[in-house]
Amino acid sequence: MRKIFLFATVLLFSLSVKGQQIPEHIMKLMYTGNIIDNFYVDDADSEKITEEGIKAMLKALDPHSTYTNAKETKSLLEQMQGSFGGIGIQFNIVSDTLYVIQTTINGPSERAGILPGDRIVAVNDTAIAGVKMERGDIMTRLRGEKGTTVEVDVVRRGIDRKLHFSLVRDDISTQSVDVAYMIDKKNGYIRINAFGAKTHGEFVTKLDSLKGLGMKNLILDLSGNGGGYLTAAVGILGELIDESQLVVYTEGKKNPRYEYLSQGEGKFRKGNLVVIVDETSASASEILAGAVQDWDRGLIVGRRTFGKGLVQRPFQLPGGSMIRLTIARYYTPTGRCIQKPYDNDSVKYEDDLMNRYNRGEMTSADSIHFPDSLKTHTLRLGRPVYGGGGIMPDYFVPVDTARYTKYHRALAAKGCIIQASLRYVDENRDKLVAEYPTIEEYEKRFEVDDAFVGMLRQQGVNDSVKIEGGEEEFLRSLPELKLQLKQLVARDIWDMNQFMKLYNKNSDIFKKAYELINEKKFEKLMLK
Repeated sequence: MRKIFLFATVLLFSLSVKGQQIPEHIMKLMYTGNIIDNFYVDDADSEKITEEGIKAMLKALDPHSTYTNAKETKSLLEQMQGSFGGIGIQFNIVSDTLYVIQTTINGPSERAGILPGDRIVAVNDTAIAGVKMERGDIMTRLRGEKGTTVEVDVVRRGIDRKLHFSLVRDDISTQSVDVAYMIDKKNGYIRINAFGAKTHGEFVTKLDSLKGLGMKNLILDLSGNGGGYLTAAVGILGELIDESQLVVYTEGKKNPRYEYLSQGEGKFRKGNLVVIVDETSASASEILAGAVQDWDRGLIVGRRTFGKGLVQRPFQLPGGSMIRLTIARYYTPTGRCIQKPYDNDSVKYEDDLMNRYNRGEMTSADSIHFPDSLKTHTLRLGRPVYGGGGIMPDYFVPVDTARYTKYHRALAAKGCIIQASLRYVDENRDKLVAEYPTIEEYEKRFEVDDAFVGMLRQQGVNDSVKIEGGEEEFLRSLPELKLQLKQLVARDIWDMNQFMKLYNKNSDIFKKAYELINEKKFEKLMLK
């Protein structure tokens, strides 16, 4: 109970110094801890009780006030800061074995001679293969302070003995702007997967690169982006929107209104802009999309965003743990509240996306209704927009439920498609690299053959995925399964850029965005 005692003691002391009466709920907290320590039948796990108590208190507030222990906090900060000490590999777990997919250019692993396709089976003399070790535990063993050494044993196809490597950890950057390419001679595409400390700088670098290749218009993809640092979104908006314009403001009962204005070099304030969002775009993604929409800077395409508009402030606790407490709400420049209702019903809140599917919102914009009381108008063209939860796109693109059979969805849910693609690449990497030296050759000539399909089907059997519709359902599933397998192989042989190029060519949202960005009278599209 040490953390609760410490918190309560400090609070009690503070109140006594100010001459204020000690609240009854604080006294209850102190008494409960004291009673457990002195009268419980067994030895109490004070750390566990404290952590569960903190979680319960925060859960009673809202869905986004959270507690993380020291280990979780360290991992979270590494992700957000965009770098950590590691060995420089992208990996996945297949059948309880770590497969190296790619090595970071000039990173510790590449310099030491580790290759894509290698299997790391032990770290510092501890087996990590065949022991069902959690992914997070494996990452903890591989990561560490820059300059420290980690010993790894590697199994390589074609070599009948283990290879041993001593790797000196180095700073490894994580890319939040992980895809950027020219779609054609004038249209560029950038995807942001999260908003971290380095995201704005990464975005500017990618933007400059594409402009150097002749980019005039931009598709900015925020689908699947759950948010992150507000400052990163504000920085990027400074490149898209005129200087000193309001891009978002925060306000809470104990936190007065605070406004964020656009600043920066304005590297893309002219040119057609389309922002892609979906139901998993949240927080900072919604701030960026909302500001673009409110200022009529571009078009928002996709589906209504998640609706996370609560501001969390981190508070460090003793021992390295942390509370992220909601202190305010986000509002777009027109005053729209991004946060969807939660009413202290955590189950209903967590089931919101599934409920959207069930009531038809994902397949038809007509099923989405906003009350007139939440209507406001954009700041330049006066278009009607609505608050009350998430950002509604200017152009809605439904989920094509007919594309995916129940069997396909079951395979995806069990991870069978990714597992089969990784195994196929592991067994055929040298052949694939030799036969398809460029992504263009691969896209044109590679076909998912019967052996590859058989590998996927067997993976499904191994993971107890049943084909309820029999052979007919399997055959209906094949076109999409083959397409997805081809895309995943491209990712593992090349990189995310090549994966997204193939993926986007079959994405309904991307196709709509590309159609719109090429319209000669682009601004008139906003006045549909």
